[in-house]
Amino acid sequence: MRPVTAALITSMMLAGAAFAADPTQPEAIARATLMQEVGRNSKILGDMAGGKSGYDAAAAEAARAALIKAAGEIDTVFATEGAPDDVSEALPAIWTSWGDFTTKSAAFAQAAAGLDTGSAETIKVGMGAIGGSCKGCHSVYRE
Repeated sequence: MRPVTAALITSMMLAGAAFAADPTQPEAIARATLMQEVGRNSKILGDMAGGKSGYDAAAAEAARAALIKAAGEIDTVFATEGAPDDVSEALPAIWTSWGDFTTKSAAFAQAAAGLDTGSAETIKVGMGAIGGSCKGCHSVYRE
């Protein structure tokens, strides 16, 4: 076997083994994907508010819209716990305290909807409410 072919086959086998060993369930993947979207857009806004990036009205409004959209999907995406998953950061308390969890997700939705993206300063003010709502949930329901 040629060295390039052997290396390619070895790489494919290792990738297949890694994929097969991944315990992540579809529900956990959906939750992680949604939370990554929240994180990505919160960072865009936070960087503007903190002066790490310049204020960009269109980017700020797009990030706000993405947060509002994600907030509207949280209850649906988290509704099904799925199989136990060692990779997930979601704690089982979400599903045993569903009413509290949905109250916290509603607080995030309200903070996102109320965010004023008119300037870096108004974003900074609104990011306090967004960050507080994230912390309120993560401190109870995330590893």
